[in-house]
Amino acid sequence: MSVVGVDFGSLNTVVAVARNRGVDVITNEVSNRATPSLVGFGPKSRYLGESAKTQEISNLKNTVGSLKRLIGRSLKDPDVQIEQKYVSAQLVEINGQVGAEVQYLGQKEQFTATQLAAMFFSKIRQTTAAEIKLPVQELVMSVPTWFTDAQRRAIIDAAEIAGLRLLRLINDTTAAALGYGITKLDLPAADEKPRRVAFVDVGYSDYSCSIVEFKKGELAVKGNAYDRHLGGRDFDRALVEHLQKEFLGKYKIDIFSNPKALTRVYAAAEKLKKVLSANQQAPLNIESLMNDIDVRAMITRQEFEAMTEPLISRIDVILEQALTEAKLNKEDIDIIEVVGGGSRVPAIKERIQGFFNKPLSFTLNQDEAIARGCAFSCAILSPIFKVRDFAIQDIINYPIEFAWEKDADIPDEDTSLTVFNKGNVMPSTKILTFYRKQAFDLEARYAKPEGLPGKASPFIGRFSVKGVKATGGPEDFMICKLKARVNIHGVLNVESGYYVEDQEVEEEIKEEGDKKDGDMGAGEQEETSNREPKRRKTTAPVSGEPEAVATGEDTKNNELTNDLSHKAMDTDAKDEKPKTRKVKKQVRKGELPIVSATHSLEIATKNAVSEREAAMVMEDKLVADTEEKKNELETYIYDLRNKLDDQYAEFASDEEKEKIREKLSASEDWLYDEGDDTTKAVYVAKMDEIRALAGPVVQRHFDKVEADRQALMAKLEAERAKKAAEAEARKAAESDKSQDGAKDEEMTDADATKPDVEEAGDP
Repeated sequence: MSVVGVDFGSLNTVVAVARNRGVDVITNEVSNRATPSLVGFGPKSRYLGESAKTQEISNLKNTVGSLKRLIGRSLKDPDVQIEQKYVSAQLVEINGQVGAEVQYLGQKEQFTATQLAAMFFSKIRQTTAAEIKLPVQELVMSVPTWFTDAQRRAIIDAAEIAGLRLLRLINDTTAAALGYGITKLDLPAADEKPRRVAFVDVGYSDYSCSIVEFKKGELAVKGNAYDRHLGGRDFDRALVEHLQKEFLGKYKIDIFSNPKALTRVYAAAEKLKKVLSANQQAPLNIESLMNDIDVRAMITRQEFEAMTEPLISRIDVILEQALTEAKLNKEDIDIIEVVGGGSRVPAIKERIQGFFNKPLSFTLNQDEAIARGCAFSCAILSPIFKVRDFAIQDIINYPIEFAWEKDADIPDEDTSLTVFNKGNVMPSTKILTFYRKQAFDLEARYAKPEGLPGKASPFIGRFSVKGVKATGGPEDFMICKLKARVNIHGVLNVESGYYVEDQEVEEEIKEEGDKKDGDMGAGEQEETSNREPKRRKTTAPVSGEPEAVATGEDTKNNELTNDLSHKAMDTDAKDEKPKTRKVKKQVRKGELPIVSATHSLEIATKNAVSEREAAMVMEDKLVADTEEKKNELETYIYDLRNKLDDQYAEFASDEEKEKIREKLSASEDWLYDEGDDTTKAVYVAKMDEIRALAGPVVQRHFDKVEADRQALMAKLEAERAKKAAEAEARKAAESDKSQDGAKDEEMTDADATKPDVEEAGDP
């Protein structure tokens, strides 16, 4: 199983993989660490990622970007209308979703934003699998904090269409926080004051800030704030508008009237912005921008900051909002961690630092921090990857309420209830209790539509509860319990329903000293949260109002199963028997089927789109293979022609050379004429024809090379044997020499033991 994290960006997408030695950011087919989030369409195949970027200017009308900004939205949404400035393809409405109309395989086609995102995810899957040499099926992906239920569901659908399973959709800043915290070994203990870190993310299209508290082995998000329309591209836009005015006055050309010229100026403005981040001034030169006119300009950093001052002034607003959400002051923040490519603009860094009056921290890679955090999250969720446990406690960004029709038998009941409040822990499960005699419907919606992005619909889903009927007399109600859950992706579902009945059971009364952890005494409620849930009355119901009997759950997904009532009763017992009491408890008796209608694609639709995507993937592969065989044939023609006068010259007769040259010339002419666009099989057949004709010559060359190789090997073997014999001879000679030396040494020792004899003279 691969452990993959994906930072799906508006401009580029970064993919990180967790391995035994840590987390690596992978490179794509052109060795870039970020892949353009683009999808293009051509007469033969699609262009995805880098290939889409390469042909973007020449194929503007059939290239779609801003996929993350379009997915899960409607064409009428004001945010989508803003995106039309950055998307050259024609945006259209398709079954309530925004999509694009393009020319594909010579025909007009319409694809929804979900389909377009799925196409791009297929490319990411292929790129990752090719890099890590493993199939990619499961991953964690990041989304903006402000994404709604509909947008999150659309991302999940797109991943499934691409053959991927999302283990978690994680908020951008939460992913960055995880990447920061999981590597820290000095976080405060559970009983100490938490470390508070502000994560400021200035991305390409949006800007956000999250206040996060860290303790050893856990993080808790305390507040989020964001500006959906403040990012790097807005600074680019300010430059483009300035240049448009300058070019109009200086060169009498209007770049807004020419999409290709506008795209080129955007690319140049982005580079200009990056140069100005490190220099006080930067030149701009574009040859033949439009009407064969070359343009030049010089921008200083001071001018750039002046034209972007309205944007920079909005920085403080989001930081203040994040602190307010977290109920903290500037002084409470220990560290300000900055990520996102847009944060490299000096004026932005100065503004953030000036707000907190503290130095900024850049310990995380600004472009790759979110992808790395996603990979860590995937590793935590992976059953085969061992990683330090780290709990993530995120929060719900929009309050969610449930509404239902008033029951005729309960005239005074309320018809709506806010179940999940803004700031509640996520994931979170709550049990709703209804008293009904027949099937009923629930509708989930956002309680404050004015806080949603653009004109997003507040509708989340409709849930029909089936199988409801009164079990007793006409005055009786069925007690229905529904489990509503905001899951790990931030998506709401009513996951299950069941009905209960009140029953009296015998329960042992434990002494105070015998009470163990987890035991419940009279009057207590079973719960796993720190808050006291509402308690249902034990009398006959007078209202069908549901009770939110849970307020959240920890990261281990513990569900609250409360709504119990206890009635202590006197019982006579002998001293030798334990004391007992009768307690009224609600006993689960059966399941209630639930039919859901949400923004997710229906299974039949999803299957059909998945089959279409798989077919397009095969078409792209066939086109790529065909192009590869065409290039292989062209290369072989030139290579064989050169070798015929060089390596193969002595192995072919003049007649053979002439035949081969004629065949090569004919094949070359065919390749650049009728063979320019044909099938893979034809290219393979042409290659085989040439190989068959040149085969004998190539074989002779091979035989000669092989004979030379064998002769060389024999020579080397003989030299090796000779050297071995010489080494043996040297070894034997040295052995004999050492033995002779030993004998001489023995004789010397023997002479040394003889007595000294002095020669006496004559008396």
